[in-house]
Amino acid sequence: MSNTFHIIIFLLATDECCWRPGSTELVLINFYADWCRFSNMLEPIWDEGADLVAKKLDSKRVLMAKVDCDKEDKLSSRFHITKYPTLKLIRNGHPAKKEYRGQRSAESFLKFLEEEIRDPVRFINSTDDLKEEKKGQVIGYFESPNSYSYQSFMKMASSLKDECVIIAGFGPEFRAFMPGGEDMVIVRKPSSLDDIAMPPDVPVTDTTRLTDWARRTCVPLVREITFENAEELTEEGLPFLILFHLPEDTETPKRFLRVVEKDLYSEKDGIQFLTADGLTFAHPSPSSWASRKRTCRLSPSTASGICMSSQTSRTWKDPVKMKQFHRRPTLWQTAPGVPLRAAAAGGGGAGPHTRPAEHAGAHLAPGVRV
Repeated sequence: MSNTFHIIIFLLATDECCWRPGSTELVLINFYADWCRFSNMLEPIWDEGADLVAKKLDSKRVLMAKVDCDKEDKLSSRFHITKYPTLKLIRNGHPAKKEYRGQRSAESFLKFLEEEIRDPVRFINSTDDLKEEKKGQVIGYFESPNSYSYQSFMKMASSLKDECVIIAGFGPEFRAFMPGGEDMVIVRKPSSLDDIAMPPDVPVTDTTRLTDWARRTCVPLVREITFENAEELTEEGLPFLILFHLPEDTETPKRFLRVVEKDLYSEKDGIQFLTADGLTFAHPSPSSWASRKRTCRLSPSTASGICMSSQTSRTWKDPVKMKQFHRRPTLWQTAPGVPLRAAAAGGGGAGPHTRPAEHAGAHLAPGVRV
């Protein structure tokens, strides 16, 4: 019998999806459909990998699981599954930023999970070791690595390892940065050396609140998409909710950020909130949206999307309507093959499909890197 864990219990009553089978740290999930032949090709390889992982790794920390998306449609929708098979990593109850796109073999699954459970914290001997980083930094100063504070910090580090650089220092060298002798955590935003101290009402030992504060502070909730970083953002595998605005309009992005922070923060694990220069992404047609401000929801896997024009700009200021807008199925899409800038412009026909597409890389045999 395979050691693959069939997920049948998820707590979906709240906006935050919670994974709580004991104290499992990592769950690699295969979202599949029985009618998909590529899902069927992967199944024996997946089960072999689950057996191997169960033998080599601590099952209290790591599981391989699978979800039948036809039977668990709510779960499939919660994770925005639009192609089969999709392999997602869940870390401490939160989806990782990127889907698994490595080789599809038992050994590769094991190697991937071994890498994922390695200590994500970089240790320093003094603050002279700190430098600017392209990613935000979460830095902890602790009296001892055996403290409850550091154990909480470690759990936070596991959740944020893909999003931030995690650093820790211990002992007398760092006491000057520990007010009252208490362990301290600070954040530095991307490409910055300015310290943002943890608020007094956030205990280091409260992992949930520490992680929430660190994520909000370290990771920009709303990022700008450009042609230079579009591929990197697409790799995260989440749908885009993009506000296109004119370059001289600096107030609308600020209002958009406030709306996201206030009303859509609970959706952060399932969608990327982005802004874009409307002229840079303009479609070369007389009726282009470039002459208007639009908010669009795009699926990076299909270059598909829906947009709201300036005539419906009130929608994104209404939290209820905004949630309804971005939760509309990604299957309302442009014609296949429409490039991103055309999709952003609303080009192509629209029409719902009955099922998500098979994974674009699935046409390669299992075991081939995609």
